[in-house]
Amino acid sequence: MPSRHMLRDRASGGHARVTYVELFFDLVFVFAITQLSHGLMEHPTLARVVETGLLLMAVWWAWIFTAWVTNWLDPERKPVRIMLFAVMVVGMVLTMSIPKAFGERGLIFAAAFVAIQLGRSVFTAWAMRGHPFQSRNFIRISAWFGMSGVLWIAGGLAVDGARLALWGGAIILEYISPALGFWTPALGRARAEEWDVEGGHLAERCALFTIIALGESILVMGATTATLAWTPMVIAAFLAAFAGSLAMWWIYFAVTAEAASEAISRSRNPGQVARMAYTYIHLLPIAGIIVTAVADEWTIHHPLGHADLKTVAALIGGPLLFLLGGLLFKRAVFRRWSPSRGMGLLALVALAPVSPMLSPLALSIATTLVLAGVAAWESLALRAPVNP
Repeated sequence: MPSRHMLRDRASGGHARVTYVELFFDLVFVFAITQLSHGLMEHPTLARVVETGLLLMAVWWAWIFTAWVTNWLDPERKPVRIMLFAVMVVGMVLTMSIPKAFGERGLIFAAAFVAIQLGRSVFTAWAMRGHPFQSRNFIRISAWFGMSGVLWIAGGLAVDGARLALWGGAIILEYISPALGFWTPALGRARAEEWDVEGGHLAERCALFTIIALGESILVMGATTATLAWTPMVIAAFLAAFAGSLAMWWIYFAVTAEAASEAISRSRNPGQVARMAYTYIHLLPIAGIIVTAVADEWTIHHPLGHADLKTVAALIGGPLLFLLGGLLFKRAVFRRWSPSRGMGLLALVALAPVSPMLSPLALSIATTLVLAGVAAWESLALRAPVNP
């Protein structure tokens, strides 16, 4: 087939390795995560929370769709590599526009996002032209991105609330499209079983994105602590934040990541499982890590006194999003609920009524203990002869 030379070789067994060019590509999104978290730290208003959530959904969508594309196309092939480099360049423009995306750089952000989504999908449809099912899927995807692109560009030209409404409509349109099978009038609906996903590769790609988010949280706490006087309270706040990041790593990597890769590889419908677990649900723990990084920065700066509303919301909300994502992820992949993560969520909710009476440091220690408790519970459960 004319496009065979651009596909990954899956005949050798095992899952496809993540290539160096994919890791290089991810550096753009290290910058994106930094922009999002710093913007929220500097302007912790409700409007900024909503705007940051929408921008995070866009950044995640650009990244996860590229991860799906490199699940089929080989980044070591020159045309695919050039496509990834082109996406990186436009991705830098998109990322540099984030701080003023709801200001004077709205049109730049929108144009960059549409160029990434539509350009990559059209390229993939061309690259897979010798494989009718996959090529048609990406023609469908291109049609949907074309429709949402109209709303993105219109939002970039609009101002204030109109921009938020138009971009909100665009992101809703994009997020419902996979669930609808990218239905188009001429081509119909794609079935999940047509998505011949290589589960191990996609799991590793998402695990690496989680590392990016955790790395950003460590950079934040380290950079913040380095600029302050090292009082006992500041050091205690740093240690609590660092322990929280360690607990998040332990929950994700020591317990779930590898088992999820194997479970998806064995699934009779890996495309459907991967779509739910990685395309949709995986955004929740990423958001949780970002919010926790913001909470850590505020706590290290002001460890004592009563915690204000924004600090309480971030200290509890970050771990809550992380555990909620983990709970739903396990349900999607292993078809069962996680009691440890469910109890962790209940413990975080129980902290909310007493949080106004606690200092930021005390609340940070409490949420870290919840995460550590979940990590310990799941580590002990690994001794049982059942899947995690």
